[in-house]
Amino acid sequence: MINVRISSKIFNPIYKRFLHAVSYIQIFFGGASSGKSVFVAQRAVIDLMEGNRNYLVVREVYKDLKNSAFAEMRQVIESNSDLAKLFYITENPLRIRCKENSREAVFVGLDDVENIKSIRPRRGVFTDVWIEEATQISKNSFKQIRKRLRGQSVAKRITMTFNPILKSHWIYKDFFQGWNDESDILETGKLLILRTTYKDNVFLTEQDRENLENEEDLYFYNVYTLGKWGVLGNVIFRNWETADLSNLKKLWGRQIYGGLDFGFTHPAAALSVGYDAENKTIYVFDEAGGTGLSNQALYGETTKLMATNFNCDAAEPRSILELQNLGLSCQSADKGKDSVIYGIKWLQRLKIVIDVSCTRLKAELSSYKWVEKRDGTVIEQPVDKNNHWIDALRYAVELIHNYELAGSGRVNVAHL
Repeated sequence: MINVRISSKIFNPIYKRFLHAVSYIQIFFGGASSGKSVFVAQRAVIDLMEGNRNYLVVREVYKDLKNSAFAEMRQVIESNSDLAKLFYITENPLRIRCKENSREAVFVGLDDVENIKSIRPRRGVFTDVWIEEATQISKNSFKQIRKRLRGQSVAKRITMTFNPILKSHWIYKDFFQGWNDESDILETGKLLILRTTYKDNVFLTEQDRENLENEEDLYFYNVYTLGKWGVLGNVIFRNWETADLSNLKKLWGRQIYGGLDFGFTHPAAALSVGYDAENKTIYVFDEAGGTGLSNQALYGETTKLMATNFNCDAAEPRSILELQNLGLSCQSADKGKDSVIYGIKWLQRLKIVIDVSCTRLKAELSSYKWVEKRDGTVIEQPVDKNNHWIDALRYAVELIHNYELAGSGRVNVAHL
């Protein structure tokens, strides 16, 4: 028997009634900073202590879990000294286990499909799947995840947390057909949907609220401030597709170009690019990166890629020097006047083919857009959000200009 006192004050009031909800599909979505992921983390910790549930916690990319769902559950546990005594927390692999009953949360990325198929909890079966940033995963991945909930146990649950993106997304098509966008909740038998916004999070500071309320772009205001599904009419890139490039990787005998965008709280992003000048086609072969990476860890990420030379974000000369000292061939990108626009314009004239493994670049391209004011005015200026792998792509493209197109008369290299 576990006796721990948990104050009701730690919960955002709007979520309390869902602590023991048993609907098979539970969707907690909405605006940024609404507290949805924190609530699911709180519920998961309580469920582990109660002793009849095991959690499989997934994201599209394994490394992203450490600073999202894993960090949220860890914070819940370590913020209470009584709770901290009851759990084993390991980072390699990412697992959280209750000492008293061996119930646990196991964290897995969908970038390792075989791991999903073979993983087991220490005791019993998985009763719950929590899919963090669910809009990042494919419908096929969702089908594979559902298969992990089997065996006799308490009521099974799949919980999804995310900010909404486009109404064309498979989650909207599959689960929101009965949704009223003027409402905030839908409960129909096995389906529970709750939309929340920053207004439902009593723990936000006034500055947090002002930042969201002052969002000027119409799409991002609707999605991240109001938590509504969006419609994009001014997406920048429509000239891309995904394909399995595994065979082309083996046969590729031309130059490979690397791009690297720095980040820490926001992701650091790296990728490898090939260019077929004759067919005016860009191939993106692989991607790497993540949040919370030291330069040593980032160097390790780059060694996984096909590219061996990287063009880097010029804003961090110290990081470039550290990576060079670690052995990475890299240099600063030339951030000339209007270089972002010139890079975009050149990419728009090409066909871009992205390997199916490059899920983060695909997600960014799907919503990378020109600024649209809340009065409807569109400006030829990209929204500077969710564009880390896109920036890495632009840096790699600069290398293509320098190495393959300089002097051809087709490109104004001075702008790059």
